[in-house]
Amino acid sequence: MSKLAEVLAAAKAEDRAALIGYLPAGYPSVDGSIAALRAMIEGGVDIVEVGLPYSDPQMDGPVIQKAVQAALDAGITTLDVLRVVEGAAATGAPTLVMSYWNPIERFGTDRFAAALAAAGGAGTILPDLIPEEADDWIAAADAHGLDRVFLVAQTSTGERIALTTEVCRGFVYAASLMGVTGTRDAVSGSAKDLVARTREHTEVPVCVGLGVSNGVQAAEVAAFADGVIVGSAFVRRLIEAPDEASGLVAVRALAEELAEAVRKGRR
Repeated sequence: MSKLAEVLAAAKAEDRAALIGYLPAGYPSVDGSIAALRAMIEGGVDIVEVGLPYSDPQMDGPVIQKAVQAALDAGITTLDVLRVVEGAAATGAPTLVMSYWNPIERFGTDRFAAALAAAGGAGTILPDLIPEEADDWIAAADAHGLDRVFLVAQTSTGERIALTTEVCRGFVYAASLMGVTGTRDAVSGSAKDLVARTREHTEVPVCVGLGVSNGVQAAEVAAFADGVIVGSAFVRRLIEAPDEASGLVAVRALAEELAEAVRKGRR
């Protein structure tokens, strides 16, 4: 069992959902993003996603785009991203890279898998890579002991869900809404149905992301999902902070709120 699977199993044994937090590497700086991820973990985040900044962020909403662009403007590289992974993974929390496929392919599929494993990374989430085109990545991930997370969406047919879950290791990422990332006033009502449909095809944990921004929403999702994924809300806390120190306080406080909420979600 991988470290990621162990953490998800431990959360299930506690009758709660796992809390998964996302931040792009390099914002507000490379060292600043490591510090922010560690603050999130100290606040109660179980698993972290490190975003690999990319110039064509198809799924990213305006908040994440702003942070990603700042990191790109500062000259962040894939090697910097791996340094952020190493800094977060050193805490013991499973650390995934969230990336579009193009930068990994350009870096070199096996080279990236080897470097990610060497940095202590747990695996990847690849939102724009479909199972039919993932043979090279699946082989590289398996060769280096990495988990591989793919996405299902509200529009996914049963056949598509079955195909996707078959190649998932670690968890299945259920996108709770169509469109780009970002905070929402309410969680999509169809998220629960998507989780139920996905569980018809797999025993791999199903974690829900896109749109969760506060404790109330996190508790709502935790009541039916194996994990609650929060991204834009953490990034917003950093963007709105007057300085890096204040940003760390803000993301830690949000993590504490969300961690308490996922424990209430099953009660």
